[in-house]
Parts: sequence; structure tokens; C-alpha cells
Amino acid sequence: MRATMTPQDLADRFVQKFGTRVSNVQVKERCEGVKKLPQKTVWMTVSREDINDAVAELISIDYPHLGVIAASDNGDMIDLLYHLQVFFGGKHEEICVVFTVQVPKSDPHVPTISGLIPGAVYSEREKQDMIGVTVDGIPDSRRIFLPDDFPENVYPWRKDEKGIPPSMVRELWKVDRPTDRAVPPVTEPEPVEKKEPEPAKEAPSGGAAE
Repeated sequence: MRATMTPQDLADRFVQKFGTRVSNVQVKERCEGVKKLPQKTVWMTVSREDINDAVAELISIDYPHLGVIAASDNGDMIDLLYHLQVFFGGKHEEICVVFTVQVPKSDPHVPTISGLIPGAVYSEREKQDMIGVTVDGIPDSRRIFLPDDFPENVYPWRKDEKGIPPSMVRELWKVDRPTDRAVPPVTEPEPVEKKEPEPAKEAPSGGAAE
């Protein structure tokens, strides 16, 4: 049986190993579902220069399952959140570890982690497509969701001038609508008359029922 750790032990190990190279370390636990099963998560922020070292340290504890690399546009920064699970499959032992990497929009580069977790390349390609972070060293830089003729420097998840411009937004209700047909008017619904409930009839007293 493989050895497991508590979330706090795991967090302490990273603090001891990396010191000030990790920050915003938080251990959270919440219960989910009817059975109130515990879901344990360790959050920490690392620099893009340290993301591979952090993943390698996690691998030395237990080879993780990479769930997703999430992304968020936060003004001048893009946050990449690497969601990994260790002790995967152990009954009530799984711990989710989330590494947050803050990437400046002025220099939107981050190194690939696919040398450690090969499957990460698919989520990394998505980040290049959707939010405009260049993944240095990625072994496959092809687009994964956007077509090859999609405009350069337009990223669907961005909230700034590099997001989807109004000129690219289609009003789907207009697609293929005949131009020689009037727009049907919207009629107000007929009011429904409310009826008072009828009083209950009193049962006859005495005598045999008919």
C-alpha cells in the first residue's frame, strides 16, 4: 500500500522545500454530496520559473493526475491554475493540489510541463488558443479548438482588447431568416380570469346513503 499524507503535511513539505518561492498556501476541506464526503485541496502560488520544480516535487510524493489547467483574465495578469490530484483512487485519501501561476500580459509566456506530465500538452494548447499564453517548449503547438483561419491575436477568453470583437459576434436568430418576411409581432398574453373556489357541499346527516 502506498504511503499517503494529510493535506497539511503536504503543504508543510512544500513550504519547507521551496520557502518563499511558494506563497498564498492554503489548506481547505469541504464536504460534498449526500454522504458529506470530504474534498481536500491545497492551494499555493508559484512563479512560472518554478512550476516545473513544483510539479516534480509533487511527482516525488505521488504521481499526480492532471485534471485541467484553468485560466482567468485578471486585468494585467493571467492566472493559470494547475489542478492536480495525488493519492488518486484511495478511499477518502485523494488530495487536490492547485498551483497558481500568474503570467503578466506584457510577457505572456510560461514553460511547458509536458516533459513531466505528457498529457498536459492538450490543456496547454488550449491556453494558447483561448487566452493567448505562449507555452515555451511545447512539443505540439497546433491549434486545438480554433480553426486555422481564426484571426491572429484574438483570444475568446480574454476580457480586454484582444477578446472577441463585436464584429465577430453573430446574432444567430438572424441566420437564414428570409429577408422578405415581416418580423411577427409579439402579442400580449390574454389575462386569465381567476375563479373563486366553490364552497364544499355539506354531507346529509342521518339516513342510509343512497
